[in-house]
Amino acid sequence: MCGIVGIVSQQAVGQALYDAMTLLQHRGQDAAGIVTWDGQQVHRRKGNGLVRDVMRANDLAGLLGNMGIGHVRYPTAGTASGAEAQPFYVNSPYGIALAHNGNLTNVGELREQLWKDDLRHLNTSSDSEVILNILANELNHVHEIHLQPEHIFQAVKGLHKRCRGAYAVTALINDYGIVAFRDPFGIRPLVIGQRQTSKGMDYMVASESVALDVLGFDILDDVQPGEAVYISKEGNIHRQQCVDAPNYHPCIFEHVYLARPDSVIDKILVYKVRLKLGEYLAEKVKREWPDLDVDVVMPVPDTSRVAAHSMARKLGLKYREGLVKNHYVGRTFIMPEQALRRKSVWRKLNTIPLEFRDKNVLLVDDSIVRGTTSKEIIQMVRQAGAKKVYFVSAAPPVKHPNVYGIDMPAAEELISHGRSDDEVCQAIGADGLLFQDLSDLVAAAQEGNRTITRFEDSVFSGDYVTGDIDEAYLKHLSDLRNDIAKMNQAKKTESTMVDLDDQT
Repeated sequence: MCGIVGIVSQQAVGQALYDAMTLLQHRGQDAAGIVTWDGQQVHRRKGNGLVRDVMRANDLAGLLGNMGIGHVRYPTAGTASGAEAQPFYVNSPYGIALAHNGNLTNVGELREQLWKDDLRHLNTSSDSEVILNILANELNHVHEIHLQPEHIFQAVKGLHKRCRGAYAVTALINDYGIVAFRDPFGIRPLVIGQRQTSKGMDYMVASESVALDVLGFDILDDVQPGEAVYISKEGNIHRQQCVDAPNYHPCIFEHVYLARPDSVIDKILVYKVRLKLGEYLAEKVKREWPDLDVDVVMPVPDTSRVAAHSMARKLGLKYREGLVKNHYVGRTFIMPEQALRRKSVWRKLNTIPLEFRDKNVLLVDDSIVRGTTSKEIIQMVRQAGAKKVYFVSAAPPVKHPNVYGIDMPAAEELISHGRSDDEVCQAIGADGLLFQDLSDLVAAAQEGNRTITRFEDSVFSGDYVTGDIDEAYLKHLSDLRNDIAKMNQAKKTESTMVDLDDQT
């Protein structure tokens, strides 16, 4: 889960890229970066931390040029190295910078090809650097001094033939323009916008439409699965389908948790999906708990607020907000260590005891992944005086690892993996637990776009749309990305920093 943006304008884009990235900050808080082109040279600024911490006023002043790309990152692989902050850059051919959201499923094979066949050295463990070098290599095969749109589309076609998995990409080609493309399944989102100014037409591509809205861009379209969009530095837009048989299977977890409610993704308003999820949950509560004695419905802020509100209305119950969120603590589910996640729950949320004392409470959360947050919140609510705590999830049980760019890599770390709903209920300490039905989640999302007949829902179903995932792959991924691996990587990074301090 990362956020990407690219802008081609008739005026300087540094500030606009910064603003867009702050609007996508919820998609990653580990690192941020911007690359611009001023007609003569590349300007770069990237590093670990939030956008506001990485980009200071003097940094923005140095990001010259009318076109550029930006990226906010969280470490899918559990690393936090500044070397893996994006965008990445290669100087040949042409000079290319690239930002990527997603995860390649054949990255090991591609790394070997790049070294043995293409003689390209990689500096990091990031699959985004792999995509960049493959794009560079495909453009090198074109071998044209003056690039035309058809040459760029030819390179993207070659990339699609080599890469498998999930990828939404923005890439800046020096002195030419920006190209954006999605994998053949459209798993990760990417939307195009345009803005008419007195100087001409500006274009933006971004992970979510909220970045377009706030900066005054109108939504033009989504980048389609397998499609490439090329925007020249002059402001001309070109589009072409670059795979023979694309499939439209976007990630449904975007609507559950990842995206902002005010975003439109694949023509689906996230807010409306979450409203519908609350209504479906209310119907399930009526069926499963017809005699439930509940005084109040409360959301676990912020992502579940919309679903909780519509659920309370449908059930005819009071809606209250007894949990107050500290917005200066990162999203706990993407934190690299279990102990850190547990501690951060108490720093992130505080209770209003008046709303809990001597009441039976129905808590609504967007999902239950590792169960850490849910268990800590239930303990918190009981300490605030609640008599009974019932828990409902707006998403189905998360039982399977995600391999397409969301940090759910190890099955044994998912609380619903290998457990019944009753066992999960006992593990988190609730008096009752209900999950959304997968069929209702799909129906809520499809209501916004009937042309999508299947979503990427592998974390719930175990069905991976790319068709190349087996138990050996999942085992390898777990070994690389489970909590133990993350702690070892953190220790390694800390040790390296200490060594560097000793040398200075």
